[in-house]
Amino acid sequence: MAVVLFIAIIGSILLCLPIAAKSGQWTPFVNAAFTSVSALCVTGLVVYDTYAHWSLFGQIIILILIQIGGIGFMTIITSFSLVIKRKMGLHERQLLMESSGLLHATNLRSLIKRITIFVLLIEFVGAALLSLRFVPEFGWVQGIYYGIFHSISAFCNAGFDLMGRFGQYRSLTTYVADPLVTLTISVLIILGGLGFMVWDDILRHGKKIRKYSLHTKIVLFMTSILLFGGWLGFYLLEYRYGLKGLSEPTKILSSFFLAVSPRTAGFSTISLSHLSDSGQFLTMILMNIGGASGSTSGGLKVTTFAVLLFSAISSAQRVPTTAVFKRRFDDETVKQASALLTFYIILGMSGTLILSALNSFRLEAIFFEVFSALGTAGLTLGITPQLDSLSKVVLILFMFVGRVGWMMLIFSLLGKNQTPPIRRVSEKILVG
Repeated sequence: MAVVLFIAIIGSILLCLPIAAKSGQWTPFVNAAFTSVSALCVTGLVVYDTYAHWSLFGQIIILILIQIGGIGFMTIITSFSLVIKRKMGLHERQLLMESSGLLHATNLRSLIKRITIFVLLIEFVGAALLSLRFVPEFGWVQGIYYGIFHSISAFCNAGFDLMGRFGQYRSLTTYVADPLVTLTISVLIILGGLGFMVWDDILRHGKKIRKYSLHTKIVLFMTSILLFGGWLGFYLLEYRYGLKGLSEPTKILSSFFLAVSPRTAGFSTISLSHLSDSGQFLTMILMNIGGASGSTSGGLKVTTFAVLLFSAISSAQRVPTTAVFKRRFDDETVKQASALLTFYIILGMSGTLILSALNSFRLEAIFFEVFSALGTAGLTLGITPQLDSLSKVVLILFMFVGRVGWMMLIFSLLGKNQTPPIRRVSEKILVG
């Protein structure tokens, strides 16, 4: 993970420079580092409004970091290795598979080519559609730039925006009733959150769903459930609260965006402070589940959530194995999912305790902030700019862990699996 840290440090140094700020003054290193890691880990939490504080140079640095983080660290490293014609070892190939969400070894050149072409194509189409709205408002040069910036930020699930020109920290609230902007951003977020393996399956097999891998089927199934369930949930919960005063079509559009964005994208068309407690809680649930493994999104991941959910159902039914779509999960997958959830909860609770001790904000705001960083969701109840330096350092670590992923981090640090020399005798204990 030295390369990731190196990129984050370089980004921090560049964002510290006077040329990176509109004021022409130095930016404090902690704040620059926070922004650099937030962009590189495609989180979206900010201590400064991106438009108000950062110059064009600073915004471009942020955009480059978002693109690197969105495509994937190991994908970038692999591309460089292929360019210099250096052979990759088995360990590096396994890391690439973890980073890209692949289950089996494949031709690296073909993989990198497909990923790069797909990413650039989707971002180009998104930028073109957004430019149709932004060019008439801001002119050709700035309109196209805004289209490119928000397309990359949305596809990479980063949540950075340049709408501070309408008011600081406004996100996309100005376009709450604009279907072109709202739906384009939503589609980009969804595509970015599906993952490379799912795209590859869909592109190769098209409508032949039977040929899809179990991973792809679960991702598409759970994504559909979360999208439509969240859409209906926000519509019903916020009809008289966050959506109050909007026209009926805008309520439908806004509730859909509310269901899409929390899954680690970080954009908002309605301020989270305007949502009811139940709406904020639903937002927290969605942002902690996140997107698919090997995608541009973070969170616990929909596949992990699915494994835990179906395993719990099988356990309640006293079924020895967990099966879905006529396939069963192997024991290693179930153990990994349990480990991820355990570490996720422990780290999240620890972070909440630390930030509660350091700050006097409401507990729910701190809880929201911590899990937003850990899940790289980028959503906040407004306390990010007010945090002290130590709290920002804690969130920097959380964003890093949330983006790199527990399994990849542990694998890269520990290396090869070690088989115990002896097998211990098993003994039952009481649980529940």
